[in-house]
Amino acid sequence: MAATPEMRASDGDRDRVAAALREHVAEGRLTVDEFNERLAQVYDSKTYGELATLTADLPDIDLHRLPATVSAGVRPRPRSSGGQKTLKAAWAAWATASAINWAIWLIVSVTSMELIYPWPLWVMGPWGAVLLVSTVFGRENRRP
Repeated sequence: MAATPEMRASDGDRDRVAAALREHVAEGRLTVDEFNERLAQVYDSKTYGELATLTADLPDIDLHRLPATVSAGVRPRPRSSGGQKTLKAAWAAWATASAINWAIWLIVSVTSMELIYPWPLWVMGPWGAVLLVSTVFGRENRRP
């Protein structure tokens, strides 16, 4: 049975269109903003016709025949900033959680009129130790 534009699309159909859109971003046909906008529309789509309109202005991509290797003259760009951004985000989350826990500890200590055991150390200590080890000995700091 041939698919008509009015037929309902499956999750797999939406995933295939999303994968094709990712390939178009990788090839430079779509900007990240355009991709995000279309991706939201992909997962809101209910029919094949709605999915087809999202890729109508793009050439067809055979997802089963993607290039397996990089051509000899082209070298991929190093991804050094991605790991640093992830590490900065992890440290920011640690600092935020630590600050919230210390604020709670301080409020409880002040309102109870006695110095309570500094339990936030148990939150920030192990987590901070793992982050410190990741920062010092992480993949980004290794030399090839």
